[in-house]
Amino acid sequence: MAAVVFALLVWQAAAMLVNESLLLASPLQVAGRLFALMGTVSFWETVGYTTLRIVSGFLMGFALGVVLAILAGRFKWLEILLWPFVVTIKSIPVASFVILVLIWLTSRHLSVFISFLMVFPVIYLNTLQGLKATDPQMLEMAKMFCLPFGKKLKYIYLPQLQPFLYSACSIALGLSWKSGVAAELIGRPDFSMGDMLYMAKVHMDTADLFAWTVIIILLSQLFEKLFLLMMKKGYEGVLK
Repeated sequence: MAAVVFALLVWQAAAMLVNESLLLASPLQVAGRLFALMGTVSFWETVGYTTLRIVSGFLMGFALGVVLAILAGRFKWLEILLWPFVVTIKSIPVASFVILVLIWLTSRHLSVFISFLMVFPVIYLNTLQGLKATDPQMLEMAKMFCLPFGKKLKYIYLPQLQPFLYSACSIALGLSWKSGVAAELIGRPDFSMGDMLYMAKVHMDTADLFAWTVIIILLSQLFEKLFLLMMKKGYEGVLK
């Protein structure tokens, strides 16, 4: 909390030093604009629209990344087949994907697909790395005692994957919001936060720009905390 207060004080001091709201709006100006936006119906429609699509893209990328990583860890040929696709998705800039996806899909589904593409390789690679890091002696012991797959999953694989998945999700959640909003900024679907950022730029409204940016940061952090908490509770329930 002290760090947040310090950051706000630095921001306020910088705004007073610049003394030009067009270049740098003060925290008070941004807060005032934020409260004004929150009093409108369109604000909540916009927040709901973007949140639903980015969260959907993240969940699809998470689910497919985990499933394919487990299959690739079991079947080496699948890992080899997936390697060029994963490397390509990981390396291509978001802007290139956005332009390409706009040719395939409407702008309304853009943020879902882009969030999915940014999340998938992070989850896939970290999950696969976690599986490969599993202690071979533990696997050998499980094989010796003919341990069923369910018990191997519960007592060997899931505890091994936990730190890898936590780390991957923490990175992927931030990426999903940044890439999803960037996609909306380029595609400009109606009732999206990306479109609101674009309109703030067109009207040179720095307070609006900062207000929407604050909302994106807060939503990203809130979803990250909730998802990681749910994952932790899920792990605790399964590993009991």
